[in-house]
This record gives sequence, C-alpha cells and structure tokens, in this order.
Amino acid sequence: MPWVRVFADGWRRQAASGRLPHAVLLAGQAGIGKRATAAWMAGLKLHIEGTRDVSQYPPPRIEHPDLRWLRIPEDKLTIGIDQVRELIEDVNLTSHAGGGKVAVIDPANAMTRDAANSLLKTLEEPPGDALLILIADRLGRLPATILSRCQRVNLVAPGQAEGLAWLDALKPGQDWAPALSAAGGAPLAAIDAAGRVDVEAAMARELAAVAAGTESPVDVAAAWTRVGAAGVLEWLARQIQSTIVLRLGGPKPALTGPIDESVLQRMDTRNLFCYLDIINRLRGQAAGSFNPQLTLEALLIDWANGLEGIRQERMPEAMRLALADEVNR
Repeated sequence: MPWVRVFADGWRRQAASGRLPHAVLLAGQAGIGKRATAAWMAGLKLHIEGTRDVSQYPPPRIEHPDLRWLRIPEDKLTIGIDQVRELIEDVNLTSHAGGGKVAVIDPANAMTRDAANSLLKTLEEPPGDALLILIADRLGRLPATILSRCQRVNLVAPGQAEGLAWLDALKPGQDWAPALSAAGGAPLAAIDAAGRVDVEAAMARELAAVAAGTESPVDVAAAWTRVGAAGVLEWLARQIQSTIVLRLGGPKPALTGPIDESVLQRMDTRNLFCYLDIINRLRGQAAGSFNPQLTLEALLIDWANGLEGIRQERMPEAMRLALADEVNR
C-alpha cells in the first residue's frame, strides 16, 4: 500500500526519536488499509519479524503475546464494556517480551457508550510503554472525549492513477476502473467491489426506474435487502454525494450508473443534502438496530416522490426509531 508510505516514514521517525503517542485513532473511508496499517504499527512496536514493509499486501497475520486485537464478537453487534475492561486489565500487565504492549480496537465506533467511557482513563494515563490503536471507518458515533484523547491520523485514498497501478500490479489484466470507481477510490474496497460491479449497475438502473415510476419502491427495496442493507446504504450514499457535487458545478462523477438529469431537475439540492444526511446517519447505526426492508422502502418512496418536502422532521419511521434506540442505549 504505497499511499501510506508518507505516514509510515513519519511514524518511523517518531519511533526513532522516542516521541510516539500512546493513543492513535486511524480514520478514513473503508477500504484504504487502516487495519493493515494498524498491523504494521503493531509489528514495528513489538519488533515482529516480517512486518517491516508497510506496502506488503495482504499484510501478514501477526500474533504476539503483547498484542490484543479487540473486535465485535460474532454473536454481538457492538463492543461491550466487559471486553474493554478485560483489554485494560491486559494492557496493565507487564510486557511478556519486554517491548511494551499494543491494543487495537476495531472498529472503535462499535463500542457502546459505557465501553467508550471505561476506556477514557486509560487513554488519559496509558500504562507503561503501551500503544493503543483505535480504528474508525466512521467518526460520527465516537464520543468527543475519545477523539480528544487520541492523535488522529487521517488516511486518504490514492489518486486514481496510483490506485489503478497498484491494483493492476496485484492482479494484472483486469479492468479495475469500474471497481475502483464503485469503491469511491479506495483500492482495498475495490478488490471486494470487483465482484459487485454488475450488482451495482443493476441497482443504478433500478434507482432510475423508481424515479421514473416504472419500478415499485417496495419491490426494489425487497431486492436490495437481499443484497445487504450496509452495502446498499454505502453505495447509495456515494451516488447521492456525487450527484450533489455535480449539482454544485463540480466535475461529472464516474458513477456506476449516472442519475438521469431529468430526475435531478425535479429535486431540490437542499433536499439532496437532507437525504444524504439521513442515509449517513443510518450507516452509523449498529446492524440490527433498524428494519432494513422498511428503511429501504421509506428511502425509495421518498426518491420516487422526488424528495419533495423531505426534511429532518420527515425522517423515515425506521430512522427515527433507530436514532431513538441509540440515544436511549
């Protein structure tokens, strides 16, 4: 992943001078290599063999007695307080190999409020020679108290030419441009998107058909639910964001399936912003906190109606329930 070399070089210099922070938040869009970067940082800190090159992909699977990688349990939707407390206890123990401790929380935005609060004291006063790495695909659900106690590192996607060159070197001969475009320029996400290009092209046609009144929002929502709500919401957010850029006079985006101009002419730009905000807030909710079928139906019905009058007070009912659940959690 050559696009993270600038960060890696700076991080090495900090390590050599003994000025590494105790807590780091790796932020950026999904698919740009945050987890691979975290693994490289852990390997450098703990002197693990085979982890010296940040460009290595796929990254080596590393295991070390002084490394803890905290993830969402398979039977849960969030990272809970008991997991974080156990992690803190482990970080406070003496290093097995004498090189300090590394703890990775992945994704940090999946912590419950109580779990995040329990981490605050450790972020303020890290024990000994410990490095805490928090990974966040979306910052919206992280409390400001967590953000303020970490050195934030924003990893960004490479330019299109660099991304295509890297993908071509990884798998020569494949037309990566549609997948990279579908992934919003994130090369690692493009690897996954390569198998979804046809699916997303069909979704683009269905979105246009809903606006034209030739497809039922309910039927399309049922089909999209089978694709998976998380992937659909991410794709839909990219389409609306690119559409807003186009409406504001920006360059014509390389959408999977450009939204027809005749559709856009009857949609107010302010309503597009509200629509995008609703989608992004849904994306920030934990899986299972809202009904995917009903939510997609509500979004598509508003789209079929040209987003007329859509405002925050007219959020889909499933959205209001999801946000209320989050507030009361």
